[in-house]
Amino acid sequence: MAQITVPLDLSEAPAQPASAEVVIIGGGVMGMSIAWHLAEQGVRDIVVIEQSEFGSGSSAKPLGGVRANFSDPLNVLFGQRSLNEFAGFKEKFGVDIMLNRVGYLFLARTEQELANLEQGTTTQRSLGVNSRMVSAAEAAELNPFLRASALTGASYSPDDGWAAPVKVVEGYAKGARELGAILLNRTQVLDVQRTGDTIESVITNRGEIRTNAIICAAGAWSAEIGEMAGVPLPVEAVRRMVGLTRQQPSPHPRLPFTLDLSTTMYFHNYGNGLLLGISHLEKSGFCREYSYEWLREFNAAASVFAPELETPDLTEGWAGYYENTPDKNALLGESPHLPGFFYATGFSGHGFLQAPAVGELMTDLYLGRESFIDPAPFNAERFTSGSSISEINII
Repeated sequence: MAQITVPLDLSEAPAQPASAEVVIIGGGVMGMSIAWHLAEQGVRDIVVIEQSEFGSGSSAKPLGGVRANFSDPLNVLFGQRSLNEFAGFKEKFGVDIMLNRVGYLFLARTEQELANLEQGTTTQRSLGVNSRMVSAAEAAELNPFLRASALTGASYSPDDGWAAPVKVVEGYAKGARELGAILLNRTQVLDVQRTGDTIESVITNRGEIRTNAIICAAGAWSAEIGEMAGVPLPVEAVRRMVGLTRQQPSPHPRLPFTLDLSTTMYFHNYGNGLLLGISHLEKSGFCREYSYEWLREFNAAASVFAPELETPDLTEGWAGYYENTPDKNALLGESPHLPGFFYATGFSGHGFLQAPAVGELMTDLYLGRESFIDPAPFNAERFTSGSSISEINII
């Protein structure tokens, strides 16, 4: 499967500087969003380090969901704020991110799942999100592939949808570079130098960058960066695979991004075909080889509530990483034990859709000012203190 990367002109690639005010580790959508938001607020001495190509990690996929349809109020606010930036992205950055607001449809197949969706929808609506509960019959009208008799109901948020992550990376990267950020691809972090509770430098395969501030946005690789700095970041890489069906002579009906809470199966339009997936049970680890082993679970799920999709005619697909935390929610904050070490990672499958808002939040945190939410609930210490964030609308 070919990698999808950001088409930046690097014919005159910049040299690695000897020093920087802040070094951002990770050149995917999260790192680039943070870089642009920092630069837009006047921080000029920014270096972004990417071990491969920009946008080649978890951001290297044609389409990613964008939504505010969450159960936790903080995640709702992240999604809501990000959707606002996605809506104006083309005008602001001159890059078409293929934003398609087809809506999100979360399916319930038990009474408990239905009650959870009802509670989540109440939370969303209290925060101004355009979402509502729908009956099983209406869900099948919204998505003709569904078998209404297998459902107890669903939640529907028509303003949500999907966009192209790699195009968002491209827009932020170009914007950050225009504002003076130095973007270094094919640059691997080898170590973080610290003296006591002071960061001294970042060591890469190209040499040393003296700095007192690091923002770790390395996604699935964040635990390793944290270990270098002596900051535990409980993030595990987990492979996820999707498939694309054959393009049809006539298009399928326009479908909402549809997700089944019971099985984690999901699907939506992709051209005249469909994009299909399921959160196939995987051991953690850095395997990104594509296989079709997930189809057994997908077919079992489809046979119950979307039988037409069983044994799909796939022509291609890809594998990528979720960056999972123990409670499947993000790690955001600054280490209390190493001032100047910030982190934005562990998004567990919903990092792309939260990236614009996280870039804003991390900029406020770096500049020491109040933001649109208090990031304290997302700190990495929550797991040792016995607290966690409860989010239901995730797969």
